[in-house]
Amino acid sequence: MCETLAEAVADARRRTLELASGLSDAQLFGPRLTIVNPPLWELGHVAWFQERWVLRHAAGRAPLRADGDVLYDSAAIPHDTRWELPLPDLAETTAYLRDVEARVAALVEGGDADPYLVALSVFHEDMHFEAMAFSRQTLGYPAPELSDAAPSDPGGGDLPGDVAVPGGTFRLGAEPGAGFVFDNEKWAHPVELAGFRISRAPVTQARFAEFVEDGGYRRREWWSDAGWRWREAAGAEGPVYWERRGGRWSRRDFDRWVPLESHRPVVNVSWFEAEAWCRWAGRRLPTEAEWEAAAAAEPGPGGGLSPSKRRFPWGDAPPGPERAHLGARRLHAIDVGALASGDGAFGCRQLVGNVWEWTASDFSPYPGFAPDAYREYSEPWFGTHKVLRGGSFATTPRLAGNTFRNFYTPDRRDLWAGFRTCAA
Repeated sequence: MCETLAEAVADARRRTLELASGLSDAQLFGPRLTIVNPPLWELGHVAWFQERWVLRHAAGRAPLRADGDVLYDSAAIPHDTRWELPLPDLAETTAYLRDVEARVAALVEGGDADPYLVALSVFHEDMHFEAMAFSRQTLGYPAPELSDAAPSDPGGGDLPGDVAVPGGTFRLGAEPGAGFVFDNEKWAHPVELAGFRISRAPVTQARFAEFVEDGGYRRREWWSDAGWRWREAAGAEGPVYWERRGGRWSRRDFDRWVPLESHRPVVNVSWFEAEAWCRWAGRRLPTEAEWEAAAAAEPGPGGGLSPSKRRFPWGDAPPGPERAHLGARRLHAIDVGALASGDGAFGCRQLVGNVWEWTASDFSPYPGFAPDAYREYSEPWFGTHKVLRGGSFATTPRLAGNTFRNFYTPDRRDLWAGFRTCAA
């Protein structure tokens, strides 16, 4: 992270509190759904997690709340019961968030905090910021008003076509010494890749609409067995927030309806929908090794892959708004042709930021995997989730990078995910 740990703690807490602003008491609980948490519970959980790991585990402090573990421990509290808990109101929850923030900041400033666990708590909060943001989308709440919102969109248009990535030995994963990494990124190991062609940009709303108009959701031949079972159970006839209005497709954006934005990436589609689109188009999803090679590798001598890797597609410089659409500066995707200065070495654009990108790969451990202190982060989800890469417009810049692995079950389409494809 380019910022100091103290700055990161303060920034994450500011974003969290801004995201909760403007919600009524009823909205702070929301309906009982399997894909969201009660926002009020999630706010308290963020504070509890930071207190649990930074103040209690590392610094040996006594709990700030006697009921904290029974209210906010996500590993012990079943999801469906979180609406029934005697949660403190917003004012008391906000005070808890502020109290934990102040105590953690004092530890950091005094040099007494465990830097790894402070960073873990910040990244955990960043992930919940994004989850709470797309929960507001799921529930049809108004978009939050964030203090660092960008004033306008950059434009950019479409970006069709493929680029070629040569084959060779590629080291998948994070290298030791790269700073904070999660346990599922450890460690870089050699994989052999055949040369492949990958799209310069993610699939746009216009291209996905062609699939919908061609009867893609009604034609069994484009769907895997599991995908078709999901489609029938979900009753899906198109992307979850699309609706025909006045003879044309519109998309629900938080609490308002907007016409499709042809050159922006399709978003809020499941892995099953991405897989079906690929079959229809004669394409395929990249493996996560292919995705990371397109993002991190460089051309090597003789036309192969260089042994060097980039931290970000454009190099090692930290993300800025001219390179990557991150940080919730706009709470929507931008045109796939925008931000040319963020291109990777082979010419792919927006590999980091704008939308999460589904890959073909199952979420599984790298060779020699060992869980870090927060054992529940990765290990329980191996084998049941699919890997996404890159980050969305709501992902914080400090969290994004070429080796970061996100993971969700293939049915999920509430997150801000799209996909790019490879030539079959």
